[in-house]
Amino acid sequence: MAFHGGSSSSSFPTSSSLSPQWTYDVFLSFRGEDTRNNFTAHLHNALHRKGVITYIDDKLRRGEEISQALLRAIEESRISITVLSKNYASSTWCLDELTKILECRKTKQQMVLPVFYNVDPSEVRHQTKSFGEALAKLEERLKDSARVQRWKACLKEVANLSGWHLGENGSESKFIQEITQAVTRIVNRTYLNVAKHPIGVESRVHAINMLLSVGMNDIRMIGVFGVGGIGKTTITKAIYNLNAYQFEDSCFLANVRETSKREFGLVQLQEKLLYDILGESSLKVDNVDRGINIIKERLCSKRILLVLDDVDQLAQLEALSGESGWVGLGSRIIITTRDKHLLTKHQVGLTYKVKEMDHNEALQLFSWHAFKKDKPIDGFVQLSEHALRCARGLPLALVVLGSDIYGRSLHEWKSALDKCKRLPNKNIHKILRISYDDLDDNEKDIFLDIACFFKGKDADYVIKILDSCGFFPDIGIRVLTDKSLIAIEENNRLVMHDLIQEMGREIVRQESPKEPGRRSRLWFHGDVRYVLEENEGTNKIEGILVELPKRDLIHLSSKAFTKMKRLLLFINRNACFSGGPNYLSNELRLLDWPEYPLQALPSNFHGKKLSVFRISHSLFKELKEVFENFQNMKIMELSDFLDFSGTDIVSLPASIKRFIGLERLILQDCKQLQEIVELPPNIKEVDASGCMSLENFPEASKKFQFNACNLKALEWIDLGGCHKMLVNIGNHVADPLLGKGQFKDLLGGIIFPGNRIPDWFSHHKETANTNSCEVDINGLRYMDEVVGIALCAIIGPNLLIGQEKPLHLIGVKINDNEVQERWVDLMGSDHVWLEYVIFESFKPKEDNMQVKFYSYLHEPVFFKSCGVHLVHKHEENVKDHDPALLHENVDVHLDVPNEEIENSELDSVDGIQLSKRRRQDDDGGIRESILHPQHKRGPLTSGVQIADL
Repeated sequence: MAFHGGSSSSSFPTSSSLSPQWTYDVFLSFRGEDTRNNFTAHLHNALHRKGVITYIDDKLRRGEEISQALLRAIEESRISITVLSKNYASSTWCLDELTKILECRKTKQQMVLPVFYNVDPSEVRHQTKSFGEALAKLEERLKDSARVQRWKACLKEVANLSGWHLGENGSESKFIQEITQAVTRIVNRTYLNVAKHPIGVESRVHAINMLLSVGMNDIRMIGVFGVGGIGKTTITKAIYNLNAYQFEDSCFLANVRETSKREFGLVQLQEKLLYDILGESSLKVDNVDRGINIIKERLCSKRILLVLDDVDQLAQLEALSGESGWVGLGSRIIITTRDKHLLTKHQVGLTYKVKEMDHNEALQLFSWHAFKKDKPIDGFVQLSEHALRCARGLPLALVVLGSDIYGRSLHEWKSALDKCKRLPNKNIHKILRISYDDLDDNEKDIFLDIACFFKGKDADYVIKILDSCGFFPDIGIRVLTDKSLIAIEENNRLVMHDLIQEMGREIVRQESPKEPGRRSRLWFHGDVRYVLEENEGTNKIEGILVELPKRDLIHLSSKAFTKMKRLLLFINRNACFSGGPNYLSNELRLLDWPEYPLQALPSNFHGKKLSVFRISHSLFKELKEVFENFQNMKIMELSDFLDFSGTDIVSLPASIKRFIGLERLILQDCKQLQEIVELPPNIKEVDASGCMSLENFPEASKKFQFNACNLKALEWIDLGGCHKMLVNIGNHVADPLLGKGQFKDLLGGIIFPGNRIPDWFSHHKETANTNSCEVDINGLRYMDEVVGIALCAIIGPNLLIGQEKPLHLIGVKINDNEVQERWVDLMGSDHVWLEYVIFESFKPKEDNMQVKFYSYLHEPVFFKSCGVHLVHKHEENVKDHDPALLHENVDVHLDVPNEEIENSELDSVDGIQLSKRRRQDDDGGIRESILHPQHKRGPLTSGVQIADL
């Protein structure tokens, strides 16, 4: 592991730079007239005989000022022993030494060991007897109260530290022997080897040290987690080296996972822990339970640093550090693991995730191993960048790759890196596979499916598919996340480190290295082409991803799928097929086949287990049989039908309503479709954009005119470009609908061609052609009566900007809180965008509310008018009591100059297709933008008829 960013130079941080560097082992602070020729002299000699390098000021000092040489000696000492005798406080020299020593304890983590020689610690702590008398005389003589107060504070601090107390009747020789043994054990503590080139370790160590807060007198457990090879062990070794000396005792238990697998492995670890802390080689543990009791009994009063490295089972933690009460106050326990959930189960509250190296760190580490310097040599810069892309910031991979190609020719470099693309390095693979081997069979299937097919895809979409396969994906994906095998980004995408993906795919490849048709999953284009064209498929195949280097034709054998009885997933990304199959497995859960080459599915295929069915741009002639059989569908895409169930089909079959699991129906550009009458009861999204013949969609009007829509789950309707559709969004409805708490059933959004805000909107503003518009509503009253907000905007294209992409992002905010963002498909005409949102989610703290509609500056989208309306539980009653409430003061802010507003004219052309509720992703991922749409009703009704352009 290595990290340490910085500029390129010919030097690099070494392991020693991550260990404290001291000139002296011990600095002795003492009052010369009390102990120079007796106790301190004997202690110095005893330490010297043990090889402890000790600084002792053997000169008689006069004057008040401490020398710079003495200050440096204190700073350069690992341990300071303060011999506090009766006359210690009478010397300003000793007191200034003590002040400096305690300063170094804070700034340099120096260990301070007080020796109370013939004085009671309470005398020092409370400055009584000789200490109190001496300080009183100094204060009177020096006339410097502040300085004396600092000394008093230092004496109190040092008296509270653990040390030794020798009474007047104690044995001085035994006392010195005890001190010498303790100091020797600290000084002889062996530093762990960190790394030859610890690039970047220091920044990670600093972050974890902040969590440790060694000076605090509490007990802390800190978990360090991350994927294998990320550098957890290297970092904790450096932390151990830097902090161990500050504790009474310490122990670094390495390779806990591997050691635990051996017979009596946990017992061996318990014995090592006890020996490292107690120093008793004769102490033996009979069994784990006995070891637990000994650890609790013998360590409960000791301030220790314990590192448990590479833990993978809760039983290991329970045997070695079951509870914080097992160790003394001030102790720190550091646990490294690949499994974040293990830390949760052990109630480890402080955690640190080790992340990949950045580019500069990775380049330095790789260069030290590949070139023995901190940057690539001439001629190898581009190849080094290639290597960095292979390693993806994983320190283990950078070290292994760099070491493997050190000293090789340019040709050998190219060959090695090409091999890296296809076949993972065995040393890297071995480390990464440890996490995979720890999974159960269900989790392994989920991991392999993500590695082979679903990396980068929407998590909700993948969960639906894996659930239909019977893989329990909710808990499975959580386990993979906890073990750092995958992550879920903010945009809900599943991400996986490239080397972990390669490891997963290599596991599948090893199922049958020479015969791809006998593997469970196929993704490499060469293997896929071979199996499909040569009819080499077998019953072993469960999933196929067709993704060619570029769009190309596959000469499909009609019998290619005949032997694939267990096929669950088929995904075609970019291939054309010369023909179609005469057989498809009825085990299929995902059939994603754009441009399906036949007009019907195989006659044997009933598809009763299908969860996702995507056949966009296909040639189907008849859909009735399809709908009759597909009972478990969750997502269906039937886009761009050239002939929808023959030339006479104008509506969806009635049997579609039986798809109780279907949530998303995509009918884009089904140009012959005239009506949508029946829909499944749990449908969430209908995308009928581009359906030019569509005239009848009753549920769309019901949803947005406060009528009882039968589709309670329906959240989004896209009618972009449906110019024949009549969408009625304003029929007056009696108040009881809202009073009965049915408003939640009205939440949702819709887009359709048009250029008019409904009349019932109480705040209606026309704007110039701008990319944003703000509506301020002031003096809000009766907010407890408000249940929702209706939002509406007319959006048109900016024809002055090129339409390079079909989808453009727009959104709306309330009081700077994002309500919704939509993707807009500009079809050259204006569209109405309507949303109903919950008021409670955006309820202002004051009596003002700001609504902002916006698009991004680079988007060719204009807002032409917008409207806001507050929906009340009993709107008529509110109007009777305060008619002004429905027409609060409104200010509109436009991002164009006033003269442009004055000179602008509203474009009366109907329609711009607006706001796709989701991106058009390859995976068909359901991008459920969480809008809290809410319905608003108004006093008037306004049907909007969209005429043909």
